[in-house]
Amino acid sequence: MQLRYNYRVYPTPSQQEALARAFGCARVVFNDGLHARRAAREQGLPYLSDGDLSKQVITAAKRTPQRQWLAEVSAVVLQQALADLNTAYRNFFSSLSGKRTGRKVAPPRFRSRKDNRQTIRFTANARFKVLDNGQLRLPKIGDVQVRWSRQLPAEPSSVTVIRDAAGRYFASFVVATTDEALPCAESEVGIDLGLTHFAVLSDGTKVTAPRFLRRAARKLRRLQQDVSRKQRGSQNRKKAVVKVARAHARVADIRRDWQHKLSTRIIRENQAVYVEDLCVAGLGRTRLAKSVHDAGWASFTAMLEYKAARYGRTFVKIDRFAPTSQTCSTCGRLDGPKPLSVRSWTCPCGTIHDRDVNAAKNVLAQGRWDNSNACGAQVRPAPVPAPRREAGVHPDAARSTRSVEGIPVL
Repeated sequence: MQLRYNYRVYPTPSQQEALARAFGCARVVFNDGLHARRAAREQGLPYLSDGDLSKQVITAAKRTPQRQWLAEVSAVVLQQALADLNTAYRNFFSSLSGKRTGRKVAPPRFRSRKDNRQTIRFTANARFKVLDNGQLRLPKIGDVQVRWSRQLPAEPSSVTVIRDAAGRYFASFVVATTDEALPCAESEVGIDLGLTHFAVLSDGTKVTAPRFLRRAARKLRRLQQDVSRKQRGSQNRKKAVVKVARAHARVADIRRDWQHKLSTRIIRENQAVYVEDLCVAGLGRTRLAKSVHDAGWASFTAMLEYKAARYGRTFVKIDRFAPTSQTCSTCGRLDGPKPLSVRSWTCPCGTIHDRDVNAAKNVLAQGRWDNSNACGAQVRPAPVPAPRREAGVHPDAARSTRSVEGIPVL
């Protein structure tokens, strides 16, 4: 399994200039390659192959007065910029043909030097090296100081140097790991995600939503006001923009650290984890968009998924249209939609349900059913005869609305 290990790096002022030069050259090569392919398409010429494009925008361009400064950076950086362009085109073509699932992918676009995030990548051909003194040697950059928060488990195959919007530099190593599976755990858990409670587990545990962005809103509002008061194009405005970026980066770092700790604990304590397949992109276009993005459900479920694969656990996403909030987890009765203000309800079978805990239990039962992990045992509530008034209800009627901690999901 290939994983990324990120570390903070501290280049000197001269090394920052060399990195800026490398960022610019990689961007120019990417844009030249994109321009060449667009021009060939407009002229009705065949699609430029990867090899021909490399000869045109790198090898031949270095001999021209307009692009001779491309020789000042490592050739691997330029080749990787073209590799990114080729990957973008392949993803676009796969999306057009239907081979790529998910949302449609747009064609690649030109990179701007005003982008807040700049990256370059060195592969093993560039002969980058982690020195014995802990520094990272990069070709035509120098020996960069690295803040090692943990040791690399193996030799990295590539390293990406990143400069984010806050002006920080990071080194992201790609490492192939062979982690052993964790000892088998007896418990399984279903997770119902929400806003008031970030996660409600099927065992009744409720994890309160930390709301990191909301807690930092006052400081962010003040910094945004400082930006708006500065003259456009001035150095003071650029400094104010960096302060805003640093504040947002701190919020993102705190959220990521909290999610890593929570996801690791859940994976270690449970043999199987079942969650809802929420349409985060759709919820992000509602009036609750700020709260949805502050919660970070997509990144949390992605952490659960790759950690489950890494440590030999089972991870399953259930159908997003499953009526988990409308079904009694005890008898299986479909009680129908309820107002969002109803946080608890009583089933005709006599069971009093907490809305979120009941949904988490149904997520667990549905996930076990989908995963066929029960070895013949009954994992879903026993079927009950439908009352006469429900006999003619279409199954899709259960899709009307369900709540994710007070959020309607269509």
